[in-house]
Amino acid sequence: MDKVFKALADETRRYLLDRLREENGQTLGELCARLGMTRQSATQHLAVLEAANLITTVRRGREKLHYLNPVPLHEVQQRWIERFEQPRLRGLDAIKRQAEAAMKPDFVYVTYIRSTPEKVWEALTDADLTATYWAHRNVSDWQVGSAWAHRRADGSDVDDVVGEVLVSDPPNKLVTTWRDPADDSWTSTVTYLVQSYGGTVRLTVTHEGLDAPARAQVAHGWPAVLSNLKSLLETGGALPMPPWEMPVG
Repeated sequence: MDKVFKALADETRRYLLDRLREENGQTLGELCARLGMTRQSATQHLAVLEAANLITTVRRGREKLHYLNPVPLHEVQQRWIERFEQPRLRGLDAIKRQAEAAMKPDFVYVTYIRSTPEKVWEALTDADLTATYWAHRNVSDWQVGSAWAHRRADGSDVDDVVGEVLVSDPPNKLVTTWRDPADDSWTSTVTYLVQSYGGTVRLTVTHEGLDAPARAQVAHGWPAVLSNLKSLLETGGALPMPPWEMPVG
């Protein structure tokens, strides 16, 4: 049990178990892709989980598949949780899940860019640069409380999105509201978090408060835009074909 609790004490290892719960039988490469982590680091976490018997591995040709082993967790439940009143615990869990669902971001995207925080910040806020990789000019003075506009770069000067700057902490964090200029019935919030790791920048974009139709559009749009941003900063040019114009599937 000591090994089980030690393994579960780490957030990354709990995340690995969650991913295996959702899709059992993943390779190291598949798990690394979801974590944004090096193979060496992921291997160390998986070794701890395997030592605690929380996961098991099976060889399939040259691949090593990882599977969740629920037995130790069941033993924890039998030893401690079954002593409590199950109906009351289920009721409390339902309340917790409902409260967390209301706070859960609609979209979180993380990309790593070979650049500096200052250059990433400039790419997010400079109107000419955003026009290069987004086909829109992000126009504002980027001061807290100022308005901003997501303006088409085709010469029409049409604003497809407008909003307000909530947080401006260059080059680390930018938070803006988003709304349709023709419909102020809903407002969403976008947070850009810029973190430096040596010569690499981790850019995290969180989009919250979306309505149902916008979720599908955002799920395709953000990855495409940020891929184009990464290309611009790392190669000096945007992708040959705008990624949002590429067919999905």
